[in-house]
Amino acid sequence: MTEVIMVVLAIIAGAALSVQAAINGQLGARVGVLKSAFLTFSLGALVTMLLILFFESAHPQTLMTVPKWQLAGALFGVPYIIIMVTAVPRVGTAVATVAVILGQLAMSILIDSFGWLDNPEIPLSGNRLAAVVCLAVALGLIYRSNKKGE
Repeated sequence: MTEVIMVVLAIIAGAALSVQAAINGQLGARVGVLKSAFLTFSLGALVTMLLILFFESAHPQTLMTVPKWQLAGALFGVPYIIIMVTAVPRVGTAVATVAVILGQLAMSILIDSFGWLDNPEIPLSGNRLAAVVCLAVALGLIYRSNKKGE
């Protein structure tokens, strides 16, 4: 049951990312990509700081004691926000979002298959490859549907 709840929450998080992309795309077109990204990270940092102060429980390690390569994950949000703020006004929220999900799926399957980044190894299967192909086809179809309106 807990796994199902986590999947549902991940779907909700994905939906929220699409709303964020659409809003940030419009904001970036009006005030600039970097200002939009700065606002996203500034407000995100403020909200996260409050959540840490009021809700985070103690952990055996701190940001200063974990392996330093794990801190690099924080840098991956910057290109994501900048690319989405730039892409959404040009290709639409659906194409940009599906393209991101395709990239996420392909890389996550590689990470799982090889156990990269200290993650458990989950073997590559035909079903996993089929999922990538299906998502690539979905991206192509959504992209083509955008072009029919031109």
